[in-house]
Amino acid sequence: MSDNIDQATQDKLDAAVMRRLIAHLDDRKNVQNIDLMILADFCRNCLGKWYKNAADDLGVDMSDEAAKERIYGMPYTEWKKQHQLPASQEQLDKLDEKKSQK
Repeated sequence: MSDNIDQATQDKLDAAVMRRLIAHLDDRKNVQNIDLMILADFCRNCLGKWYKNAADDLGVDMSDEAAKERIYGMPYTEWKKQHQLPASQEQLDKLDEKKSQK
C-alpha cells in the first residue's frame, strides 16, 4: 500500500475494484467457471466464498447463498440454469491436470 493513502481510501479503492470485477464477470457470462478455474485458479464461486468469509470476519450475518447472489447478481441456482453449460471432457481434463500440478 502506498504510504500516502490512508486505510479508508484504500478500502474505497478495493471496494470499487471488486464492484468492477463483479460487473466485468457479469458482462461475460459466456466465460464458464471451469474456464476461470483452469486459467486463474478461482471462479465466481470462490468469490462468493471469499465474500462470505469477509462477512463472517466483520460479524455480518450472511448466508452462503446471499454471498453467491451478490457475486452472480441472482440466485446461484438461477444463474446455473441460465448460463452454465456442461463441462466438456477437455475442460475436465485440463482442470484435473491443473490440480495435479499443485
